[in-house]
Amino acid sequence: MSQRQNAGSRSKSDVSKSRALDCCRTSAIKPQPHFQLSDQRQAPDTPITNHLTMASRLARSAVGAPLLRPVLARRAAPAISVAAARYSSNVPAEDPKKKAQSIIDALPGNSLLSKSAILSSAAGLSIYAISSEYYVMNEETIIAISLLSVWGALIKYGGPAYKEWAESQNNKIKNILNSARADHTEAVKGRIEDVKQMGSVVEITKNLFEVSKETAKLEAEAFELEQKTALAAEAKAVLDSWVRYEGQVKQRQQKELAQSVIAKVQKELENPKVLQQILQQSVADIEKIVASKAQ
Repeated sequence: MSQRQNAGSRSKSDVSKSRALDCCRTSAIKPQPHFQLSDQRQAPDTPITNHLTMASRLARSAVGAPLLRPVLARRAAPAISVAAARYSSNVPAEDPKKKAQSIIDALPGNSLLSKSAILSSAAGLSIYAISSEYYVMNEETIIAISLLSVWGALIKYGGPAYKEWAESQNNKIKNILNSARADHTEAVKGRIEDVKQMGSVVEITKNLFEVSKETAKLEAEAFELEQKTALAAEAKAVLDSWVRYEGQVKQRQQKELAQSVIAKVQKELENPKVLQQILQQSVADIEKIVASKAQ
């Protein structure tokens, strides 16, 4: 029965092709007027000519398509087979179980029952929304699905690269922080060692405090002695000034006394009686000296 139907369809297609070829031949043989009036417009195309041109185009496409299809098929078949062979040889086949498990893991939910319930409820809601015309499939839906597919592909194929880059950056920052922490630890340890070397600073400070106390005491005593010395020097200077003043007074008194005695003697020498007595006294003294030497 199917063979008879196929034979009938083939005969019908052959009859339509022959009719189209006859129409093309008649349209090609029939001369078409190509004249143009100088002062009048061209005559508009009639419906008959439009139908004839459309029929001729359909006939040409119907005749040329079977002739071109085998060539295209012969040309495309080796390329497709070679590409498929290369793809199958280069790309390893993925395990269907793993692929199914990855799809199941991508669904929300903790268990298989919850995931199947969420999937079935989502499918039921979408079917109910589309059947009840709550949601109408249009070009925006196709755009949204395309965008989601693109983003999903980017996340799937670009996610590992981004994850690797992010992990490398995190490791780099961790290494920097760890090195900084190690350097800080070494610096703190060095500071602790430096402080340990100054462990006897308390005793040294106490000794220095005692020395400073003694130094302050000695400085106080030295200042006191300096004050006493300055006072003694000042007293000595005062006493020296008094001694000098007394010496000057005595010298002046002696000078005055000598001057008074000299003046008195000179005054007495002016008296002849006194001169006579002095002369007699001196002669007597000389006689005594001569008498004493003669004996």
